[in-house]
Amino acid sequence: MKLLVCVDGSPQSMKAVVKAVEIAAGCQINEVTLISVYDKYPFPLIEDGSKYRVEEEMKKYNLLNEQMINHHKKYLEHAAMRFREKGIEPDLMLKEGHPAHTIAEAAKEGGFDMIIMGSRGRGNLKSLLLGSVSNAVIQQTHASVLVVK
Repeated sequence: MKLLVCVDGSPQSMKAVVKAVEIAAGCQINEVTLISVYDKYPFPLIEDGSKYRVEEEMKKYNLLNEQMINHHKKYLEHAAMRFREKGIEPDLMLKEGHPAHTIAEAAKEGGFDMIIMGSRGRGNLKSLLLGSVSNAVIQQTHASVLVVK
């Protein structure tokens, strides 16, 4: 059985990691991939079209995106440590794109049997019982999805 575990650094995401470690260790599943998906910041509108202003904004934009990517790499490494403690070496996958669509595509392309994810992540709709990303993944994939609360 192949597990795809979604990681975004949120408390619910880490609960999903803990549950996935429990399942993988208990069932002796050794094919685990951790995925973290980021969506680049939108490029800012620049009203002053001077070359200096564009270059300055481009540097800020690139720095913000680089910092976001580094955060996602840290989320993956932190989650991977939990699996390594149980003798499981997970594959790490960092993807750019819309989280729900990208997770569903990765599950399909990788032939994963199960996706494990938190009920809510770092999105803006934290008041919903089931987060928009987890709900969309359920709708877009043919793999089983375990949503951890």
